Amino acid sequence: MSNAAPSATPSAKKTDLPRLCFISYPRIRAFAAPVLEEFTDRAVIDVVDGVFEDALANARERLRRGAVDAFVSAGSNAAILRANLSAPVATIEATGFDILQALIRARQISRKVGVVTYGATITELEEVKPLLDLDVAQYAYLTPEDAKDKFEQLRRDGYGAVVGSSLVVDLAQAVGLPALLAYSQRSVRKGFEEALELARVARIEAARYAQLESVLSNIQEAVVAVDRAHRIIAVNGAMQLLLGRPRAELSGERLDEIAPELALTSALERGNEDRGVVMRFRDRDWVANRTPIREGSSITGAALTLYDVKSIQDADTSVRIQQRRRQHAARHRFSGLIGSSEPFLRAVNTARRYAATDLTVLIVGESGSGKELFAQAIHNESRRQGKPFVAVNCAAFPETLLESELFGYEDGAFTGSRRGGKRGLIETAHTGTLFLDEIGDMPQSLQTRLLRVLQEREITRLGATAAIPVDVRIIAATHQPLQEMVSERRFRQDLYYRINTLRIALPPLRERPGDVAVLATMLLRRSLEQQGSRHRAEVVIEPLLPLLQAYAWPGNVRELENICERLAVFVIQFDSESAIDLALLPEDCPELFEQAQVRVLGQELPMAQRVAQAMRLSGGNRQEAARRLGISRSTLWRWLRAEGEVAQDGDPGEVIQP
Repeated sequence: MSNAAPSATPSAKKTDLPRLCFISYPRIRAFAAPVLEEFTDRAVIDVVDGVFEDALANARERLRRGAVDAFVSAGSNAAILRANLSAPVATIEATGFDILQALIRARQISRKVGVVTYGATITELEEVKPLLDLDVAQYAYLTPEDAKDKFEQLRRDGYGAVVGSSLVVDLAQAVGLPALLAYSQRSVRKGFEEALELARVARIEAARYAQLESVLSNIQEAVVAVDRAHRIIAVNGAMQLLLGRPRAELSGERLDEIAPELALTSALERGNEDRGVVMRFRDRDWVANRTPIREGSSITGAALTLYDVKSIQDADTSVRIQQRRRQHAARHRFSGLIGSSEPFLRAVNTARRYAATDLTVLIVGESGSGKELFAQAIHNESRRQGKPFVAVNCAAFPETLLESELFGYEDGAFTGSRRGGKRGLIETAHTGTLFLDEIGDMPQSLQTRLLRVLQEREITRLGATAAIPVDVRIIAATHQPLQEMVSERRFRQDLYYRINTLRIALPPLRERPGDVAVLATMLLRRSLEQQGSRHRAEVVIEPLLPLLQAYAWPGNVRELENICERLAVFVIQFDSESAIDLALLPEDCPELFEQAQVRVLGQELPMAQRVAQAMRLSGGNRQEAARRLGISRSTLWRWLRAEGEVAQDGDPGEVIQP
C-alpha cells in the first residue's frame, strides 16, 4: 500500500531535492503529517504504508528503480530496513522524555502500564522504574503474533494501558487494551532531519560511485568494489557476466556470500594488498589483485580485479610481436666498428662509398668477421636509414619455411597457414633494406624466385596470383666460395651476377693482428662488467697478447668474443689482477696454447710447415685441420694437393697421415 503525503508530489523545482521514502503505518503517518508539511520545500517525500516483509519489499522495489536517496521509519520497520538494506535508513526514535510523557498520559488511564517494544526492552527504563508512581512492565516482540501474546499476558496480569509504536498501538487496541503512541513530533522531526543528512551524503557517494562505474565500464577486466561491510558498491559489466547477475541485483549484496572465493576479508580487516595471485573461478584461470580502498588513514572498502590468464597470454604474444617488429632496425654504424689495420680500414672506406648508392651489395668473408655489422652500417648511412632493416639467415630455415618467410602467403595457401595470410619479410623490408645472410646456402629453387624480385622489384605471395611491388635494397652476405659454386652448378650464375654488383671482402681477424688487442680489451671489459667484476680488462689482456696475436682465429671476432667471455669467468676467481695464475688458463682456453705451436709470436711459418703442423695436431683430420688454420676445407684441399699430399681423386674429408 502506498500513500503520498501532500508534499510528495514533485514539481519542476523539486526535481533536485533529496528523495526520502517514509516507510510508515497509518497511525504514525497521521501523527507525522504536520512534520511532513514542514519539509515540503526541503525534500520530496514518498510515504508508503507497510510492516515487516511488505515494508522491506516496498523499499527494495524503490531501490531497484533508483527512486530514493534515504529511508525514514520507526520501530520494527526501521530495524528490519537497517538489517536488510545497504541504503541509508534514518530512525524515528522515542527518547526517554517521550516515553516518560507517554507513561504520564497512560497513568490517567491505569496505574499499571505495559511498555512493548520491538527486539529488546529499554534498559534505562528499568533503572528509573522505582522513581515512577506506576507499575511498569516491559515486553519485547519480534512478530505481530508475538506482540499479541504479550498483550494477552498484560491483560491477564491486570495492566490497563500500553505504550509503544504505531503497530503496537493498533494491535493492543485490537485486543481491547487502551494504548498510546510513544513518539513525539520532536522525535519525528529529528528523524527526518537525520534522513535529509543521510540523503545528502548518499547523493555525494552516488555521484562518486557513478564516476567509478563510468571508469569501470570501460575496463576489460572484471572489477568489483565493496564497502567495509563487504556489500557491493560498484561492479563493472565483465564482473556482472562472471557472477551471472545484473548490477541492480548485485548492488548492496555481500560479495563474500555471493562468491566466497572472491572475498576481500584480508584487504578489509588487515589492509593487505595482494597482487598477482593466481586463482581458479568459474572454471577459468585468473590473476587476482585485491586492494584496500583508503580515505585518509581509514579503510573504507576494497576492490578486486580479475585478469583473464588467456588475455594476459595473448597480450604477452602481442608484445613479443611488437618487439620483433621493432627489431627490424639497424643498430650498428661505421663509427662503432672497431679496428685500425689497413685491410679493415680499406673495407670500411669501401662500404662507406657503397652506402651512398642504392645498388645491391655482396659482402664476403669468413663466419664471425662482421658481415651483418657492415650491412647495418651501410643501411644507417644510406638514404634508407630510419626505414626497416630486415635480416634473414638463409641457412637457418628449411626450404619450404624459408619460402613462406620471405614471400609470405595468402589465407589457406597451405595446411597450417595463419588465417588471413601473412606478409613476408621482403614486404616487411619495403622502403628499407633486406639483408640476406648466408645466401650461398639458399636452395636453388628459391634462387630463381629471388632473381625475379631483383629483376622486377615485385613479389608474389604463396597461393596468390597478383604481384606486389616492393622497393627494397638487397645486401647479401656469404662465407661460401660463390664462384666455385657457380662453376659446380650449385649456385645460379645469373643470380650471382645480380647480387655481385658491388662487392666488399672483409678481412679475417688473423689478417688484422694489430686489431686483436683493442677488440679483446673491449670485449673483455664488457664481459667483466656483465659478471660484476672490477678487474681492469687492459691489465688482464696485456700478458696474454702474444697468445692472442699468435692464434689464427678461425671463428674471427665471434670466437674472440667467446674467448673473452671465458677469460672473464676465469679471472673473477682471483681477488686482483696480480693474483691471476695464467698457468691455469690452458684448461679454460686450450685452443690458444695449441695454436701457438702453429704461429709463434705472430710470425707466419712457411705454408708447408703450417699445414703439416695443423694436420699433426688434428690427427690427420682435414676438417679439424682447416678449422685450426682458419680456412675452408676446399682451400686446405688445394694446399694439400699442391704439396702432393693427396691424390687427384681423394676425398676431402678423409683422414690422412702427412
